[in-house]
Amino acid sequence: MSFTLAPLPYAHEALEPHIDAQTMQIHHGKHHQAYVDNLNKAIAGTAHENNSLEELIQQAGSISAAVRNNGGGHWNHTFFWASMAPHAGGAPSGKLAEAIDSAFGSFDAFKEKFSQAGMTRFGSGWAWLIVKEGKLEICSTPNQDNPLMDVAEVKGTPILGADVWEHAYYLKYQNRRADYLSAFWNVVNWKVVEERMNAAL
Repeated sequence: MSFTLAPLPYAHEALEPHIDAQTMQIHHGKHHQAYVDNLNKAIAGTAHENNSLEELIQQAGSISAAVRNNGGGHWNHTFFWASMAPHAGGAPSGKLAEAIDSAFGSFDAFKEKFSQAGMTRFGSGWAWLIVKEGKLEICSTPNQDNPLMDVAEVKGTPILGADVWEHAYYLKYQNRRADYLSAFWNVVNWKVVEERMNAAL
């Protein structure tokens, strides 16, 4: 099985002004494409050649660093693109809003804790909202790891993720990761996040 890069679910400029078109072109077309290409090279001729992406992710601790890093990069970015949408953002509603209030006290408290997870991730990595044992939790992972991996410090089912690698924001925000994370709330696709939560529960 060889993996392929799916097109973005919206135009490169669709998340402007919060995430700029040039960043999306490079992030999707160059960075994500490189993860896919390098993953295909890393599994060629190995026992993992016919594994699904999910199978590779779940056995991250026992596969090569190249498969773990590039497989994680492919999974995480595919998940990330679908987590955002044009004309999105705002606050969640319904069951998701209730679950966030129950877990974190309020939507503002949740946003602050999630942003803090992204800000305190040293170097490159991800901030996540996950379902763990029927409840919502926030965590972060280094590099291209995610909470589905057997090596994750906090394991769970991701329902929202924010990429805090510099390539996700540097063209527009330079070193201002906090400004990027603040802008991220304007593009979150809460409908998809709620669907993921319902599936996880």
